[in-house]
Amino acid sequence: MKQYSLLLAAFLSVIGMQAQDARSFSLNLYGGYNFSDKLEYDGYSATIEDGFQYGAGFEYFFSTNNSFEVKYLRTDVKIPVYGPLGTQLNSSDDKGAFNFILADFTHYFDTGTNLLPYLGAGAGVGIVETPQSGSGTYFAWDIKGGVKIKTASIVSVNINAYLQSMSAAVGDSYYWTYWYGPVAVEDYVSTFQFGLGAVLSFNFKK
Repeated sequence: MKQYSLLLAAFLSVIGMQAQDARSFSLNLYGGYNFSDKLEYDGYSATIEDGFQYGAGFEYFFSTNNSFEVKYLRTDVKIPVYGPLGTQLNSSDDKGAFNFILADFTHYFDTGTNLLPYLGAGAGVGIVETPQSGSGTYFAWDIKGGVKIKTASIVSVNINAYLQSMSAAVGDSYYWTYWYGPVAVEDYVSTFQFGLGAVLSFNFKK
């Protein structure tokens, strides 16, 4: 018990009231938990089950409270697919993976303390891997919010919530118009996964 108390005291002793310096950068290590999402299209459905997400990012602070980040995230999940009769079509192997490569903008709100609330958003590509269908690349985006806890050391901790999405074209729907007759409109299916996570940041000055 004494050892844990000493570790806690050591952690608290390094907490400072620093803000990020302009022209500094951070190496961010991500860990999070994504909640399930269900997709439906033309009688078929698929479930993206809960999964643990991990990854890394490189964040550059071009001003004290604003940053640009490029990050890679991955989640290994099960993705069961069901036909119109409710029968699972990939019961032999429903394992898959979601990969995100995103460029994010983040704004940190200066509170005058070591706690920095923030909001951010980004866009990029999502790569879905499935054993039966190979891999596909799609448009992806995310939004996030959380609190960064700065310390007097190079290490800071970030607790956040986020929403991630991918969109894929899946076919055409046809509509009758008065002037042009039947017109094809491309259909899209989008995933929306909410998650909770933490980030360990190693901060460096340029």
